[in-house]
Amino acid sequence: MNLLRSESLAQFLAGAVMLGFLVVAMLFLRFWKQTRDRFFLIFSIAFCMLAIDRLVLQWINPLSDIRPYGYLIRLAAYGCILWAIIDKNRQAK
Repeated sequence: MNLLRSESLAQFLAGAVMLGFLVVAMLFLRFWKQTRDRFFLIFSIAFCMLAIDRLVLQWINPLSDIRPYGYLIRLAAYGCILWAIIDKNRQAK
């Protein structure tokens, strides 16, 4: 019974984190629509990827051998964030 509660709580929190990522993505998308600066667009895409990562990791069985491959989405999202920062700094020069 106690294990069921902690598993349900973990799923609830993962959903809340995913929703937070989507809210941040929509915020950056709104900033992009106002400014047309691709920095905000890339950040919006990255946060959408982080939300998808949360969703994929919830679907994959924790004991599955393919679970580490789910983290490649997170790696790609962080790569997008890094790319956006580097791109923005190059534009400023």
